[in-house]
Amino acid sequence: MIDMSINLAGVTLKNPVITASGTCGYGKEYSPYYMPNELGAIAVKTLTAEPRLGNPPPRIAETPSGVLNAIGLQNPGVEYFIKNELPRLKKLKAVIIANIAGKTVEDYCKAAEMINAADVDMIELNISCPNVGKKLIGAVPEETEEVTKAVKKIVTKPLIVKLTPNVTDITEIARAAESGGADCLSLINTIMGMRIDINKRRPILGNITGGLSGPAIFPVAVRMVYQVKQVINLPIIGMGGISNGDDAVEMMLAGADAVAVGTAAFSNPYAPLDVRDGLEKYCVKNKIAKVSELTGGLNV
Repeated sequence: MIDMSINLAGVTLKNPVITASGTCGYGKEYSPYYMPNELGAIAVKTLTAEPRLGNPPPRIAETPSGVLNAIGLQNPGVEYFIKNELPRLKKLKAVIIANIAGKTVEDYCKAAEMINAADVDMIELNISCPNVGKKLIGAVPEETEEVTKAVKKIVTKPLIVKLTPNVTDITEIARAAESGGADCLSLINTIMGMRIDINKRRPILGNITGGLSGPAIFPVAVRMVYQVKQVINLPIIGMGGISNGDDAVEMMLAGADAVAVGTAAFSNPYAPLDVRDGLEKYCVKNKIAKVSELTGGLNV
């Protein structure tokens, strides 16, 4: 028997596999295939203090080995989630990561105060979505530290800070989040991209640009997780193009304590379970007693 459980910033997960925020809604979308409590945790779609309509369509564009999205964080707001979605998730005994966002530090703090009062297990600070305006807080170390510190003063739940790859040096941002009081980091969010309809000579996405996810970004994610692991002492959730158990092993060897699966579930709803089972099979084959032993196990 393999011990698949991990400790993530003080929270016990039955296995290291998490759904990536924005790709699984609030859990019910995948309930015909599996229950959220079969995974380590479910990171719900981003929530803002007030309901948000998101960006104009088209919002999705396929690319070779990936998907561009410019949803724009459409969501019904924290209050609706707490009243209408959270009770169902709690009945399933799923570990719940509430992902929150805002335009300003004050927005983040308001959403954080609201969700902290709810029965969620962890809070993920989304400072890295590339589809919500020109200014990206998570691209500036000083602003990253400021918003992390402000939210940390409010919340009592473990705080995850989600980092953007759209920066010159990911380690600077990681250090800033750590200095601000983050309990855990998640990376990477999507990479800024663009597609053009050559017949209309117009951008395919209504937002012009969007975030690239899927297998195409996997090597970038592995590299950034490895770099961040060298400079911080926080647990890491690795994400970005993970499609199977081997990908998850690779990400954990690079330094991730847990992994998040997102885009792969669009074409294969069972992808998170496949990743979980693949991790376990690797451990069995290589006589690894605890899956957590993989973290940072790269031979350099």
